[in-house]
Amino acid sequence: MTESGSVPKKKFGTFLGVFLPSVLTVLGLIMYLRFGWVVGNLGLPLTIVTVLLANVITFITGLSAAAIATNIKVGVGGVYYLISRSLGLETGGAIGIAFYISRTLSITFYAFGLSESILIFWPVETWGAMPGYAISVFTAGIIILITFASGKSAELVLKFQVPMLILVVLSILSLIAGVFMGDLRMPEWTPAYRTVAPEGGFWIIFAVFFPGVTGFLAGIAMSGDLKTPGKSIKNGTINSVITGTLVYLLIPILISITALLPFDDIAQETFGLRTWTEAAFLGGVFIYPAAWGAILSSAIGSVLSGPRVLQSLSMDGLAPKFLSRLSKTGQPTIATWFTGGIALAAVALGDLNTVAKFVTVLFLTLYVVINVVAAIEKLVAEPSYRPAVDIPWYWSLIGAFGALYVMYLISPVALVAALGLEFVCYLYFQKKAIEQQWGDVNVGMWMKVARFSLLRMNKHRVTSRNWRPIILLFAKNINDRIELVNLAAAFGQNRGIFTISKLLFSDEAPSLSEQENLKEEMVNEVRNHELEAFCEVNVVDSLKQGILEVSKGHGIAGLKTNTVMFGWSENEDANVNQLKIIRQLASEGKNIVLAKFNDHKAWKEKNHQRIDIWWGGRDNNGDLMLILAYMLKLNKEWEKAEINIHAVVNNSIEGDNLYKGIRESLDEDRIKASVDILINKKGRRFPDLLKEKSDGADIVFLGLKETEKGKERQHIAKIKELAEIGKVVVFAENNSMDDTMPILLEKSGVDWDSEG
Repeated sequence: MTESGSVPKKKFGTFLGVFLPSVLTVLGLIMYLRFGWVVGNLGLPLTIVTVLLANVITFITGLSAAAIATNIKVGVGGVYYLISRSLGLETGGAIGIAFYISRTLSITFYAFGLSESILIFWPVETWGAMPGYAISVFTAGIIILITFASGKSAELVLKFQVPMLILVVLSILSLIAGVFMGDLRMPEWTPAYRTVAPEGGFWIIFAVFFPGVTGFLAGIAMSGDLKTPGKSIKNGTINSVITGTLVYLLIPILISITALLPFDDIAQETFGLRTWTEAAFLGGVFIYPAAWGAILSSAIGSVLSGPRVLQSLSMDGLAPKFLSRLSKTGQPTIATWFTGGIALAAVALGDLNTVAKFVTVLFLTLYVVINVVAAIEKLVAEPSYRPAVDIPWYWSLIGAFGALYVMYLISPVALVAALGLEFVCYLYFQKKAIEQQWGDVNVGMWMKVARFSLLRMNKHRVTSRNWRPIILLFAKNINDRIELVNLAAAFGQNRGIFTISKLLFSDEAPSLSEQENLKEEMVNEVRNHELEAFCEVNVVDSLKQGILEVSKGHGIAGLKTNTVMFGWSENEDANVNQLKIIRQLASEGKNIVLAKFNDHKAWKEKNHQRIDIWWGGRDNNGDLMLILAYMLKLNKEWEKAEINIHAVVNNSIEGDNLYKGIRESLDEDRIKASVDILINKKGRRFPDLLKEKSDGADIVFLGLKETEKGKERQHIAKIKELAEIGKVVVFAENNSMDDTMPILLEKSGVDWDSEG
């Protein structure tokens, strides 16, 4: 007894926990009821091909599952656990729900099958015709019985399967004895298609047969109840598939060579169990109990696996928490009763043949995903991926495509419905945004892609054709600087890369774990504002040196930061320091974007109408301003805004040349904008012209002139005067972009000396 008074949870080994439930699920309904039908239609060679093809897909899937299971510490939930720990909670949850539904309704299917096979002995002469509800009542009784037993003790239920296996073995031996005690004949070497149309007949039969080999996942579902899950899943799964394959190769040979079974008879789907009873030694003495035991074992496997999937979903927060509670004996009793209740309610459907296709297809989606996970893990090749079973990635993909094709063969409608259900579940779990506490292969996959891309980028030089803003913004508090953060994100608009850096000073820096918490807070704030940005926390000795060091070293290979963004401070001493930092960043080839917000209320509007760019100078700031304006228009709230390019010249000849140059360049770059050339005959001050033309603009772009050492305060006065125009003013200094419009400056012949 434990300190809490509960009995320690019983753990199972490979044979009882994995091999036994898997092999008994395989050697079940299809083997007893459909093998004669397959042989009678296909003949022996094609039947062998069917068995081998189905088992190859199953064997590959078994190897893929074993590879995943031997690479991680396996917990409760079987296949759901393996997938969720590899592809994440959203995908794992979607597949887990599908697996749970298929396992739960399988209880009803097997219970119906058991009822029908037992009630063939209904004493009509004594009791009269069987009432219509008899099968449903009998089925409900079976479900209640096995649910109650499974909820009480998994050990009792699993040990009950040992005599079931003995009965199955005896039935096979009796068939062998009966065949060789009677007359033999030559097998049919060509397909006869007696009860199936030749057109597509092979694939129709294959689709009906295939569910018979899918039982190996029943053992994996017991993952949380195993002493050594990884080892047991590997050995138990592979051995059960091999055992099932060997038996499935033997049975059609026996049926084909015995003269006791006319091919015309066994080809009838209704002949069913008589294929065995009429050929076996002692008739149905061993066959009926074995068939009942196999069907019952399949039902037991479902009633054991379904609740454990539900328990694992509950533990991960994808299902109500009360479903993960355990009894004193360590059983998920509540989840078992809940599952039994759903299976019991499904009895009301009466005929489940149509639903059976849907359930089988749901089950086969696990095949697809297991193989895809194994292939991705192998391709991503993370250092942590060290499975005991090494299966090539292309084998896994062959298994995935094979399973997908079988799903299509069984029912295209059920395939679409199953994938639709899983997609809806995926979207729901993604919307819930449940935080997982483990890494998954998604990160490794994207790291692999990123590594591949960076190595390729390293071989090429980024030119104006490939240029995009890779922006670094320093913000102490995202919520306090949300206007600036929003603007920086808008400049990136799905094409650039945007990073927010929070600087902490080394003399008061928190611990590494606290820094991680601060980063998570930043990520959550960005997510709450529905923005896309990278977040990081950097520890520095001082503000100025910290900004310079972080900016200079930020990024990797061809994705190094090319643009640093600031908000204009209201403090003059801070402005001086800011201009000094900007001068040093400019010498490092970093573009500078400096924003000043004037009308905070109007800036929050979602329907901006006007973007003004003031073109001037020989420093090519216009290139950066134009590309930022274009990126801004890609945002929904800016898509209706018009870009206006303003320039000031001294005479009409200069104006004509500049207008023509700008117009040609805009047409060449396919950017829509109006061009306004101002001829300043009266020598008016630039700030006055700026106020006259752009005071009503939503955003105004101006070139930022480099500040000479010692003249920071004079420059601040000019910037302040210009920064009072419009709702927001952005000063841009181009220090890295290749000349995208050299024609503008070549043709203008103007040498302006202004911020514009």
